[in-house]
Amino acid sequence: MIRQITKECDLNTYLLRKTWRGRKMFSMYKAYGLDYPFCQFFAVGEEGVLLVFNSTILIVNAAESEAEDLAAFIRMHAPFRVECNEPVRAKLDALLPEYTSLHRTTFGLQPDPEAASVEDYVEMNPSLDEVYRILQAGFPNLQDYALWYTDTSHRCRHGVSHVLTYKGSTTATIMFDIDNHVLVGEVATLPEARGLGHARSFLRWLALWLAQFDKQAVLYALDIRESFYREIGFTVEETEFVLERTADEKDQITKGLLDNGNA
Repeated sequence: MIRQITKECDLNTYLLRKTWRGRKMFSMYKAYGLDYPFCQFFAVGEEGVLLVFNSTILIVNAAESEAEDLAAFIRMHAPFRVECNEPVRAKLDALLPEYTSLHRTTFGLQPDPEAASVEDYVEMNPSLDEVYRILQAGFPNLQDYALWYTDTSHRCRHGVSHVLTYKGSTTATIMFDIDNHVLVGEVATLPEARGLGHARSFLRWLALWLAQFDKQAVLYALDIRESFYREIGFTVEETEFVLERTADEKDQITKGLLDNGNA
Protein backbone atom coordinates (compact mmCIF):
# COMPACT_ATOMS: atom_id res chain seq x y z
CA MET A 1 0.00 0.00 0.00
CA ILE A 2 1.30 3.46 -0.96
CA ARG A 3 -0.12 6.55 0.71
CA GLN A 4 0.97 10.18 0.60
CA ILE A 5 2.62 11.74 3.64
CA THR A 6 1.13 15.15 4.42
CA LYS A 7 2.13 15.58 8.07
CA GLU A 8 5.70 16.01 9.28
CA CYS A 9 5.10 13.64 12.18
CA ASP A 10 4.42 10.83 9.68
CA LEU A 11 7.78 11.16 7.90
CA ASN A 12 10.47 8.95 9.44
CA THR A 13 13.43 11.34 9.16
CA TYR A 14 15.56 9.09 11.38
CA LEU A 15 15.25 6.33 8.79
CA LEU A 16 16.11 8.71 5.96
CA ARG A 17 19.31 9.90 7.62
CA LYS A 18 20.79 6.37 7.79
CA THR A 19 21.69 5.90 4.09
CA TRP A 20 22.98 7.99 1.19
CA ARG A 21 19.71 7.67 -0.72
CA GLY A 22 17.73 8.50 2.39
CA ARG A 23 19.89 11.56 3.07
CA LYS A 24 19.24 12.71 -0.48
CA MET A 25 15.52 12.42 0.23
CA PHE A 26 15.92 14.19 3.57
CA SER A 27 17.74 17.07 1.86
CA MET A 28 14.74 17.57 -0.42
CA TYR A 29 12.50 17.59 2.64
CA LYS A 30 14.74 20.24 4.20
CA ALA A 31 14.54 22.34 1.05
CA TYR A 32 10.86 21.95 0.18
CA GLY A 33 8.96 20.38 3.06
CA LEU A 34 5.74 18.55 2.21
CA ASP A 35 3.72 21.24 0.44
CA TYR A 36 5.17 21.35 -3.10
CA PRO A 37 3.42 19.29 -5.82
CA PHE A 38 6.74 18.36 -7.47
CA CYS A 39 8.26 17.10 -4.19
CA GLN A 40 5.92 14.57 -2.63
CA PHE A 41 6.64 11.91 -0.02
CA PHE A 42 4.78 8.61 0.31
CA ALA A 43 4.74 5.80 2.86
CA VAL A 44 5.27 2.37 1.31
CA GLY A 45 3.96 -0.56 3.33
CA GLU A 46 5.03 -0.65 6.95
CA GLU A 47 8.39 1.16 6.89
CA GLY A 48 9.25 2.22 3.33
CA VAL A 49 9.46 5.83 2.17
CA LEU A 50 9.13 7.04 -1.43
CA LEU A 51 9.91 10.48 -2.85
CA VAL A 52 8.67 11.80 -6.19
CA PHE A 53 10.86 14.75 -7.17
CA ASN A 54 10.30 16.05 -10.70
CA SER A 55 11.37 13.18 -12.98
CA THR A 56 12.99 11.03 -10.29
CA ILE A 57 11.56 8.54 -7.80
CA LEU A 58 13.63 7.56 -4.76
CA ILE A 59 12.66 4.67 -2.49
CA VAL A 60 14.16 3.45 0.79
CA ASN A 61 13.35 0.48 3.00
CA ALA A 62 10.53 -0.90 0.85
CA ALA A 63 9.74 -4.62 1.06
CA GLU A 64 9.80 -7.01 -1.91
CA SER A 65 6.12 -7.63 -1.36
CA GLU A 66 5.44 -4.02 -2.37
CA ALA A 67 7.04 -4.41 -5.81
CA GLU A 68 3.82 -4.75 -7.80
CA ASP A 69 2.27 -1.69 -6.15
CA LEU A 70 5.49 0.21 -6.74
CA ALA A 71 5.56 -0.82 -10.40
CA ALA A 72 2.01 0.49 -10.89
CA PHE A 73 2.93 3.72 -9.12
CA ILE A 74 6.03 4.15 -11.31
CA ARG A 75 4.03 3.56 -14.51
CA MET A 76 1.54 6.21 -13.42
CA HIS A 77 4.25 8.83 -12.80
CA ALA A 78 6.63 7.71 -15.60
CA PRO A 79 9.83 9.11 -14.00
CA PHE A 80 13.08 9.20 -15.93
CA ARG A 81 14.99 7.52 -13.08
CA VAL A 82 14.10 5.20 -10.19
CA GLU A 83 16.50 4.52 -7.31
CA CYS A 84 15.69 1.89 -4.70
CA ASN A 85 17.14 -0.80 -2.49
CA GLU A 86 17.92 -4.32 -3.64
CA PRO A 87 16.19 -6.74 -4.11
CA VAL A 88 13.23 -4.44 -4.85
CA ARG A 89 15.13 -3.05 -7.84
CA ALA A 90 15.50 -6.57 -9.25
CA LYS A 91 11.77 -7.14 -8.88
CA LEU A 92 10.98 -3.85 -10.58
CA ASP A 93 13.45 -4.65 -13.36
CA ALA A 94 11.34 -7.68 -14.23
CA LEU A 95 8.03 -5.83 -13.88
CA LEU A 96 9.00 -2.70 -15.85
CA PRO A 97 10.32 -3.63 -19.31
CA GLU A 98 10.28 0.05 -20.26
CA TYR A 99 13.15 0.60 -17.82
CA THR A 100 16.72 -0.66 -17.89
CA SER A 101 19.13 -1.19 -15.01
CA LEU A 102 22.34 0.84 -15.07
CA HIS A 103 25.32 0.06 -12.85
CA ARG A 104 26.40 2.93 -10.60
CA THR A 105 29.39 3.27 -8.28
CA THR A 106 29.61 5.42 -5.17
CA PHE A 107 33.11 6.87 -4.82
CA GLY A 108 34.58 8.33 -1.65
CA LEU A 109 36.49 11.57 -2.26
CA GLN A 110 40.08 11.31 -1.06
CA PRO A 111 41.87 14.52 0.07
CA ASP A 112 45.17 15.40 -1.59
CA PRO A 113 47.38 17.88 0.39
CA GLU A 114 49.02 19.02 -2.83
CA ALA A 115 45.65 20.23 -4.11
CA ALA A 116 45.68 23.19 -1.69
CA SER A 117 47.60 25.24 -4.24
CA VAL A 118 44.59 25.55 -6.58
CA GLU A 119 42.32 27.28 -4.05
CA ASP A 120 42.93 30.73 -5.54
CA TYR A 121 41.19 29.57 -8.73
CA VAL A 122 38.04 28.37 -6.96
CA GLU A 123 34.95 30.59 -7.06
CA MET A 124 32.82 29.88 -4.00
CA ASN A 125 29.77 31.87 -5.11
CA PRO A 126 29.67 31.80 -8.90
CA SER A 127 26.92 33.11 -11.12
CA LEU A 128 24.33 30.38 -11.61
CA ASP A 129 24.00 31.43 -15.25
CA GLU A 130 27.70 30.61 -15.73
CA VAL A 131 27.26 27.30 -13.91
CA TYR A 132 24.37 26.38 -16.19
CA ARG A 133 26.45 27.23 -19.26
CA ILE A 134 29.13 24.77 -18.11
CA LEU A 135 26.61 22.08 -17.20
CA GLN A 136 24.71 22.34 -20.46
CA ALA A 137 27.93 21.92 -22.42
CA GLY A 138 28.78 18.83 -20.40
CA PHE A 139 25.28 17.35 -20.28
CA PRO A 140 23.24 17.91 -23.46
CA ASN A 141 20.20 16.33 -21.80
CA LEU A 142 20.00 19.27 -19.39
CA GLN A 143 17.57 21.44 -21.35
CA ASP A 144 15.18 23.12 -18.94
CA TYR A 145 17.01 26.20 -17.65
CA ALA A 146 14.06 27.52 -15.62
CA LEU A 147 13.55 24.23 -13.82
CA TRP A 148 17.26 23.81 -13.04
CA TYR A 149 17.71 27.44 -11.94
CA THR A 150 14.63 27.46 -9.73
CA ASP A 151 15.61 24.24 -7.97
CA THR A 152 19.32 25.03 -7.59
CA SER A 153 18.83 28.59 -6.36
CA HIS A 154 16.15 27.42 -3.92
CA ARG A 155 18.36 24.70 -2.44
CA CYS A 156 21.30 27.13 -2.18
CA ARG A 157 19.18 29.80 -0.48
CA HIS A 158 17.98 27.27 2.07
CA GLY A 159 21.52 26.12 2.88
CA VAL A 160 21.01 22.63 1.45
CA SER A 161 23.33 22.92 -1.57
CA HIS A 162 26.45 24.90 -2.55
CA VAL A 163 27.67 25.49 -6.10
CA LEU A 164 31.36 26.09 -6.92
CA THR A 165 33.43 26.63 -10.06
CA TYR A 166 37.12 26.31 -10.92
CA LYS A 167 38.91 28.56 -13.41
CA GLY A 168 35.54 29.54 -14.83
CA SER A 169 35.37 26.30 -16.77
CA THR A 170 34.64 23.45 -14.33
CA THR A 171 31.78 23.18 -11.87
CA ALA A 172 30.64 20.90 -9.06
CA THR A 173 27.78 21.11 -6.59
CA ILE A 174 27.59 20.04 -2.98
CA MET A 175 24.12 18.54 -3.33
CA PHE A 176 23.68 18.19 0.43
CA ASP A 177 25.49 18.00 3.75
CA ILE A 178 23.50 15.86 6.17
CA ASP A 179 25.16 14.99 9.49
CA ASN A 180 28.59 15.63 7.88
CA HIS A 181 27.76 13.26 5.00
CA VAL A 182 28.25 15.19 1.76
CA LEU A 183 27.06 14.24 -1.72
CA VAL A 184 28.86 15.93 -4.62
CA GLY A 185 27.20 16.04 -8.03
CA GLU A 186 26.74 17.95 -11.28
CA VAL A 187 30.43 17.83 -12.19
CA ALA A 188 31.20 19.21 -15.66
CA THR A 189 33.88 21.02 -17.68
CA LEU A 190 33.55 23.22 -20.75
CA PRO A 191 34.64 21.43 -23.96
CA GLU A 192 37.48 23.88 -24.64
CA ALA A 193 38.98 23.21 -21.19
CA ARG A 194 38.82 19.43 -21.25
CA GLY A 195 42.06 17.50 -21.14
CA LEU A 196 43.75 20.17 -19.01
CA GLY A 197 43.21 18.37 -15.70
CA HIS A 198 40.76 20.95 -14.34
CA ALA A 199 38.19 18.46 -13.02
CA ARG A 200 40.94 16.37 -11.46
CA SER A 201 42.52 19.35 -9.66
CA PHE A 202 39.19 20.81 -8.62
CA LEU A 203 37.79 17.57 -7.17
CA ARG A 204 41.00 16.82 -5.30
CA TRP A 205 40.86 20.30 -3.79
CA LEU A 206 37.17 19.88 -2.94
CA ALA A 207 37.97 16.61 -1.16
CA LEU A 208 40.70 18.36 0.85
CA TRP A 209 38.47 21.33 1.67
CA LEU A 210 35.65 19.11 2.93
CA ALA A 211 38.01 16.86 4.91
CA GLN A 212 39.20 19.77 7.03
CA PHE A 213 35.64 20.03 8.35
CA ASP A 214 35.50 16.27 9.02
CA LYS A 215 33.04 15.70 6.20
CA GLN A 216 32.62 12.30 4.56
CA ALA A 217 32.09 13.08 0.87
CA VAL A 218 31.00 10.84 -1.99
CA LEU A 219 29.89 11.16 -5.58
CA TYR A 220 28.03 8.83 -7.95
CA ALA A 221 29.35 7.62 -11.30
CA LEU A 222 27.80 5.48 -13.98
CA ASP A 223 30.18 3.10 -15.73
CA ILE A 224 31.10 5.55 -18.50
CA ARG A 225 32.71 7.85 -15.89
CA GLU A 226 33.87 5.25 -13.39
CA SER A 227 37.44 4.91 -14.71
CA PHE A 228 38.10 8.65 -14.32
CA TYR A 229 37.36 8.63 -10.60
CA ARG A 230 39.47 5.54 -10.06
CA GLU A 231 42.38 7.21 -11.86
CA ILE A 232 42.31 10.28 -9.62
CA GLY A 233 42.46 8.10 -6.51
CA PHE A 234 38.89 8.09 -5.26
CA THR A 235 37.85 4.86 -3.54
CA VAL A 236 34.82 2.66 -4.22
CA GLU A 237 32.38 2.79 -1.31
CA GLU A 238 29.60 0.70 -2.83
CA THR A 239 27.95 -0.24 -6.10
CA GLU A 240 24.30 -0.51 -7.07
CA PHE A 241 21.88 -0.43 -9.98
CA VAL A 242 19.43 2.34 -10.84
CA LEU A 243 16.53 2.14 -13.26
CA GLU A 244 16.24 4.55 -16.20
CA ARG A 245 13.40 4.79 -18.67
CA THR A 246 14.36 3.53 -22.14
CA ALA A 247 11.25 4.75 -23.98
CA ASP A 248 12.55 8.30 -24.05
CA GLU A 249 13.47 10.75 -26.77
CA LYS A 250 16.74 11.70 -25.10
CA ASP A 251 19.92 10.54 -26.77
CA GLN A 252 20.87 7.20 -25.26
CA ILE A 253 24.50 8.29 -24.99
CA THR A 254 23.72 11.25 -22.78
CA LYS A 255 21.04 9.62 -20.64
CA GLY A 256 21.86 9.42 -16.99
CA LEU A 257 25.02 11.47 -17.18
CA LEU A 258 23.62 14.24 -15.05
CA ASP A 259 22.62 12.64 -11.81
CA ASN A 260 21.32 15.23 -9.33
CA GLY A 261 23.50 13.75 -6.96
CA ASN A 262 22.35 13.69 -9.48
CA ALA A 263 26.75 12.05 -11.16
